[in-house]
Amino acid sequence: MRNKVKGQKIVDALAANGADVSRLELVEADLSADAGWAEAVKDCRYVQHIASPLPHEAPKEREALVPEARAGAQRVLERGFSAGVERIVLTSSIAAMMGQPGKGAKMVLTEDDWSDPDWKPMTSYPISKTRAEKSAWAYVQAQGLKDKLTTVCPGVVFGPDTYGNAGASLGLLKAMMIGKFPRVPKVGVPLIDVRDCAAIHVAAMTAKEAGGRRLFATGQSLWFKDIAAILRDEYPQLTGLPKGEMPSFILRIMALFDDSIRVLLPELGTFHEADAAYVGSMTHVLPRPAKEAILAGAKSLIENGSVRIS
Repeated sequence: MRNKVKGQKIVDALAANGADVSRLELVEADLSADAGWAEAVKDCRYVQHIASPLPHEAPKEREALVPEARAGAQRVLERGFSAGVERIVLTSSIAAMMGQPGKGAKMVLTEDDWSDPDWKPMTSYPISKTRAEKSAWAYVQAQGLKDKLTTVCPGVVFGPDTYGNAGASLGLLKAMMIGKFPRVPKVGVPLIDVRDCAAIHVAAMTAKEAGGRRLFATGQSLWFKDIAAILRDEYPQLTGLPKGEMPSFILRIMALFDDSIRVLLPELGTFHEADAAYVGSMTHVLPRPAKEAILAGAKSLIENGSVRIS
């Protein structure tokens, strides 16, 4: 982690939730510097590289996040394989798959799909995830180590916020619950509960068939309007929840002035599904229903005070 003091909060949260932390060691390292990585991977059998730069506000420069994301992945790969690790699991994203022109009203994603980082509507985060993952595969291919790398591509991650971390995906739920969006964009995406996403990452370390593969961490796909409907049914007192979809042309106008909306433009009008059956066969993880993940995330937002129920 970048900062041991902040990292201790994770240790404390794990302990509070019943985990044995007696053998957990914190090592400082930064994606943008060489220091600390050799120590971090020393004597490891497996490496999970989960971190990637994701600022609160998306940079206007399309390639701004690429250097740190790509260099960070390269550092982990080089140090890990030099230390003799058996496998590295790298967290990518379906954002590295969905960004393709001309995809139409429905897109069924496969592990062979890649976003086009040069496509004009693409923004900084999906560009960085695409270039970093492609760079990782190019590296292991050149080194003859392809079977020692597995990438995991999560969908939109909901579920309980055990650590009070309030990740970007839960920010979407919060925005709906506090009335920020009177209507939602016409976008359909695969969802995953954070607990199932974690289980897939763990299984990917040792599942023999997972070496050299890209694994979805996805479950059921829903339109944003369906997510809002689940929240309305559970919390009828939240009168600001979205009711219906926003016309896409209005959203495109709003995106000219709001970078957080601009991120959605490449996905407008498309219902994305993931052809992920092979992942269950490899990992034996069966993702829970999307509704359960949504409501668990909403409950966490209420319990930590991010959303108030009157």
